[in-house]
Amino acid sequence: MPESTAHRRKPTGRRALAAVDRAIAEMRRGAPVIVDDGAAASVVLAAETLEREGMKRLLALGAAGAWLVLTPQRAAALGPPPSGGSVAMLPVGLPTAAEALRQLADPTAESGPFALPTPANTASAPRAAAYAQAAIELAKLARLLPAVVLGMLPPGGDTLELAAAEDILSVSIGEIAGYETLAARSLTQVGEARVPLAGAENARIVAFRPADGGIEHLAIVIGTPSAEEPVLTRLHSACLTGDLLGSLRCDCGDQLQGAIAEIARQGAGLLLYLAQEGRGIGLINKLRAYRLQDRGADTVEANLQLGFDADERIYLPAAEMLRQLGFPAVRLMTNNPAKVAGLARSGITVVERVPHVFPSNRHNEGYLETKATRFGHMF
Repeated sequence: MPESTAHRRKPTGRRALAAVDRAIAEMRRGAPVIVDDGAAASVVLAAETLEREGMKRLLALGAAGAWLVLTPQRAAALGPPPSGGSVAMLPVGLPTAAEALRQLADPTAESGPFALPTPANTASAPRAAAYAQAAIELAKLARLLPAVVLGMLPPGGDTLELAAAEDILSVSIGEIAGYETLAARSLTQVGEARVPLAGAENARIVAFRPADGGIEHLAIVIGTPSAEEPVLTRLHSACLTGDLLGSLRCDCGDQLQGAIAEIARQGAGLLLYLAQEGRGIGLINKLRAYRLQDRGADTVEANLQLGFDADERIYLPAAEMLRQLGFPAVRLMTNNPAKVAGLARSGITVVERVPHVFPSNRHNEGYLETKATRFGHMF
């Protein structure tokens, strides 16, 4: 790769955020994306949106071959556990049906008579594995299934010239790796209004948006909390099914309304409403997880079968919101020790964990039991 190309890619600031945001949009609509590191490059397609024409285009760009890249969790659900490594790489070719690859990526799909390809030895192709890991992370950021088809491009070419000529977006490994941290640190207050709530009439909502224009997080400020003492705070991950539709499969709606009522009862505090549906895997993948739970998996097993970690959330956005609002220390309303640890790692002092428990129902008893036994929630 010419030296000039490497110098043109700097994974910093708003341009880096915009590059990843655009790549996310391309993956979601089934278009190829180039992932590079300034020395070599790969072209990737999301398995979830894969079509035959995409496979043909990938190989036409000069890729010598292609791999279906899965997380170790998804690969283990399909067959024998992979032999280590951050990704499982399964060689595929054009004769492999796109439908087959989509179904290998999605445990909720109707399975066909498709054989699992023999895993490649990622130790013998460490550079390909590095691009594959970045591509998987990009698919997760897109809230798609964490599975991609990847081909390494021939060495020595100018990646940016190729991207321009083929009308393909290019993003670097460094830009992908730094995206969540940069997005959290770039949060800016973009709107605020008084919004009387049922049970907490003295409330206002402050909206925070990342610099790439991505989805907003909200802070619900109840009363007039003092920055001179730890503020009563609830971190609440968005849950459309529980918060809006009243789903009985989880306790999210109860926790949301209960937190608002309790903060109002104590006089003042914050509820941070974070855009991280389904423990960070997104609404569609949460619905897929529900289907797997209906087949007998618990909430942890379902996420792993989809290829995700049990919990994909990060707490940097919450910490940044608290800092901007002027609250360096909190009394945290949670049963989840990971939230306490996550905020502490992000520089917020948690002086007290305030229990936040609600009665179960016949639909969520198993879910709450899994929270206690698998996640260590303290009920």
